[in-house]
Amino acid sequence: MSVHRLVADEVAQVLAGNGERRFSEERVRLAHTWGDRPGLWGWLTTVDHKRVAKRYIVTAMIFLVLGGIDALFMRLQLARPGNAFIGPDRYNQLFTTHGSTMMFLFAVPVMEAVALYLVPLMIGTRNIAFPRLNALGYWVYAAGGAFLWISLLVNTGPDAGWFAYTPLSGPEFSPGKRVDVWAQMITFTEIAALIASIEIITTVFKQRAPGMSLSRIPVYVWGMLVVSFMVLFAMTTVAVASTPMLAMDRLVGTHFFNPAEGGDPLLWQHLFWFFGHPEVYIIFLPGTALVSTMLPAYVRRPVFGYPAIVLALVSTAFLSFGLWVHHMFATGIPLMGASFFTAASVVIAIPTGVQFFCWIASIWTGRPRFDTPLLWVIGMMVVFVMGGVTGVQLAAVPLDLQVHDSFFVVAHFHYVLIGGAVFPLLGALHHWLPKFTGRMPSERLGKLAFWVVFLGMNLTFFPMHYLGLRGMPRRVYTYPDGMGWNTLNLLSTVGAFILAGGVLLYVANVIHAMTKGAKAPANPWGADTLEWATPSPPPAYNFFRIPVIESREPVWERTADSPVVTGLRSDERQVLVTTAMDANPDNLHKQPGPTLAPFLTALAVTLFLVTLIFTPWGAVIGAIALFPPLLMWGWPHGDRTHEIPARELLHGPQPHSDGPKEVLG
Repeated sequence: MSVHRLVADEVAQVLAGNGERRFSEERVRLAHTWGDRPGLWGWLTTVDHKRVAKRYIVTAMIFLVLGGIDALFMRLQLARPGNAFIGPDRYNQLFTTHGSTMMFLFAVPVMEAVALYLVPLMIGTRNIAFPRLNALGYWVYAAGGAFLWISLLVNTGPDAGWFAYTPLSGPEFSPGKRVDVWAQMITFTEIAALIASIEIITTVFKQRAPGMSLSRIPVYVWGMLVVSFMVLFAMTTVAVASTPMLAMDRLVGTHFFNPAEGGDPLLWQHLFWFFGHPEVYIIFLPGTALVSTMLPAYVRRPVFGYPAIVLALVSTAFLSFGLWVHHMFATGIPLMGASFFTAASVVIAIPTGVQFFCWIASIWTGRPRFDTPLLWVIGMMVVFVMGGVTGVQLAAVPLDLQVHDSFFVVAHFHYVLIGGAVFPLLGALHHWLPKFTGRMPSERLGKLAFWVVFLGMNLTFFPMHYLGLRGMPRRVYTYPDGMGWNTLNLLSTVGAFILAGGVLLYVANVIHAMTKGAKAPANPWGADTLEWATPSPPPAYNFFRIPVIESREPVWERTADSPVVTGLRSDERQVLVTTAMDANPDNLHKQPGPTLAPFLTALAVTLFLVTLIFTPWGAVIGAIALFPPLLMWGWPHGDRTHEIPARELLHGPQPHSDGPKEVLG
C-alpha cells in the first residue's frame, strides 16, 4: 500500500489509451469481487451498503405512505362533529399505529438509511464497517414493521398511544396482546437503530480516506456521527423500558409500574421521555446536516461557519438529554425543577439558531440557484421556525398547562418534525436521486410537488393551533357540535388530502426519473462532497482508487495530479483502515462477502420475539432457531473471487476509461 501522485507522463498514457487495458481489467476484477450474484439469491445475500440502504429507504417510504393513509382516515373521522365513520376502538388503533409508524418505522430509520448510503461514499471507503451486521439490521427492521401492520390488519393493533403511558398500557387496563405487539415492535426497531448507529460510528472513525481529518469531515457526516451517539444513549432507555419492564409487567407479573406493589407509573414517563425528547433531535438533526451539505451546490460557495455548525450539532445533542420533563409539566413536578427544564428548553433553541444564521449567510453571500432542493431548504427554514417558536412557548409552564394534550401540541410537533425532517429529506432525495439511480428528476414536477406539499402541510396543521387554544383535546375520535371546532377541522382535513396529493406528485417524479429521466452525469449539481467523484450510480466498489483528501471541498479542488491510494487488492474485499483523528493509513482489512446468514438470523430473531409474547417457551424456541444461522455466519468460507477466467477479462463488460478523472471514481 502506498500513496502516490499521478505524474504527468502517467496521465498522458491514460489519455493516449496506453494502460487502458490494465485499468479495464482491474475494474472488472473489482466489479467481480465486490458485486453480488444475480437474481433473488443476490438480493437476499447482498452486503453492499448501497443496496441495503436503498431498500431501507424504500421500505421507510412505504411506511410513510401507510402512516399517511392512517392519518387520512383519522382526518375523515374528524372532518365533522359526531361522525360515525370510524369507531373509537379502531380509531385508537389507527392513531397509535400512525404515531408508532412515523416515529419508529419512518423518521429514524429513513435518516439512518440515507446515512448508510452516503457516509461511506462521503468519506471515501468501499463499504461500510460490519457489512453483514448492516444487512441484519434491515431485515430485523422490516420484520418489526410488518409485525405491527399485520397486527393492525387483524384487529390486534396497539391502542394505548405511541407513548404507551402506564397504567393505561398495563395488564389491568389493556388486556390481550395489543400493547405486547407495540412493545415487541419497539424491540425490533431499536435493534435495527442501534446496529445502524454502530455501523456509522465505526465507519466514520476508522475508514475515512487518508487526509480526511476531523476538521475536513463533511457536515452531514458530523451530523450523523452525533446522532448515532445520541441513539446509543437514548434508544437503549426505551428498549429497556418497553421489553424488560413493560412487557414483563404484562407477561410474567412483575410490578415496575404498579403502585400497589411499590412501582411507579411516572417511572415509565421518565424513561420514555428521556428517550422521546432526544428522539425529536435524532430525527431533525440529520435534516439540518443535510441542509448544510446541500447548500454549497446551490449557492456556489462553501457553507458559511463550518466550525459553528459542527459545534451547534454537538451542543444540541448534549442539551437534548436535559429536556425530558418538558413533556411532564402537568404531572405535578416541583416548580423549582420545572424552572430548570424550562430554561433548558429555551437554551436549546440557540444552537439551532446558529445553524439558521449560517445558512442565511451562505445564501446571502453566495449566488443562489433556485433549483428544487433549494426550495425544500427554504421551505424547511420557514416551517421549522414556526414549530420552534411554538416549542419555546410550550416551554413556559403556565401556557403548557393550558394547552397540554390539546391540538396545539399536535400542531407544534408536526411543524417541528415535518419542517425539520421531512422537508430536508425530500429535498435531499431529489438532490441525491441522480446518484442513487443514475437518472435526473424533473425540475418542473419537483417544484410543483414542493408547492403542493407546502400548501397542504400548512393548511393541515396551522388551524390546529387555534383548535388547541379553543380547547379541543387530542386523541379523541369525535366531538360535539357547537364547540367552534367544525370549520377548522374541515380545513385540516382538506389540507391533509392536498398534502397527500403533493406526496403523490413527488412519488410520480421519482418514478418518472427512474423510467424516463435523462441520464445523470457524475456531478449534475456541481456539489463539493466526495460521493460526486464517483459515477452515477456508483459501482459496487465505490472508488476505483481511494482519493487522498486535501480540503473540505475535495471535488471542487481535486485535479488530475491529486494523490490517490494504491495497494488494495482487486481480488479481495479490502478496505483501508485509518486512524481516528487524522485519518492516516493504518492497515488493510478484508471484509466478508455475501451470505444468507443475516436474513436467516433475522427470521430467527423474529420467531423469538413474536413467540415470546404468547409463551415463555419462545425463549427456548428462539435460542434453538438462532443457533444454525449464527453458526453459518461465523463459519469460515473460501473466497470465490481469487480467480477470474481469462475469457471474462477479455470478453466481459469493459468499463470505459475517461482518463484521470475516472481514476478517482
